[in-house]
Amino acid sequence: AMLASRLAVRFISRTASFSAFNRVVPAIASPPAFRMQQFAQMSGSAEPPVTIKTATGAMAGSSDYAHDPYNGRDAVKDGGRLPPGDPSRRAFTYFLLGGAKFVYASVARLAVLKFVNFMNASADVLALASIEVPIEGIPEGGCIVVKWRGKPVFIKKRNQEELDDVMGVDWQSLRDPQSDRARRMQEEVLVVLGVCTHLGCVPISNAGDFKGGWFCPCHGSHYDASGRIRKGPAPLNLEVPPYD
Repeated sequence: AMLASRLAVRFISRTASFSAFNRVVPAIASPPAFRMQQFAQMSGSAEPPVTIKTATGAMAGSSDYAHDPYNGRDAVKDGGRLPPGDPSRRAFTYFLLGGAKFVYASVARLAVLKFVNFMNASADVLALASIEVPIEGIPEGGCIVVKWRGKPVFIKKRNQEELDDVMGVDWQSLRDPQSDRARRMQEEVLVVLGVCTHLGCVPISNAGDFKGGWFCPCHGSHYDASGRIRKGPAPLNLEVPPYD
């Protein structure tokens, strides 16, 4: 009797568990039905929710529906692009034009700087741009030659006889009219470039037909003690460089 009662108890408990499992399994096996039942209980109505579809009946986002802004019923003007000159695009246009102008200005500035630096004298030329020459050791009637910017320069200390010769000439009648006063800073000191104005030869000092003058042996040009052309093919006087 005791064994039969134990079997009955176990059987009953297992049957109760199986019946409880049958009540739970359908809810787990059919989740949509369960969710619809829960939605109906929460909303107080048994009506299903509304599904919004497109005009063709396809649900947006599915493989049956594709949004095309360029063709069909979804097409918009110019594909949704703004027309040129639209006020909303001016900021971008101004930014683009301003950036391009800034780039052009920078390139032009760089080109100008490069050109100016290219035209500037090099360091060796600047080193020879100015020289200082002592003239105390030059005797009267003597002439020394120094190099300045790659050219010979005559520095002559004239004596009284040479000064009288250049002063006694009517300078307005010369080929290249120029007075002696306009060609020197000190009366006895004359500074001229030692380059003949005919073809660029170097004249010889204290030579020629005039006292204390220069003679170019290449084509026979004669200069007086003031460096003025007096005879020969040279068209101009010897050049006076800037000095003090």
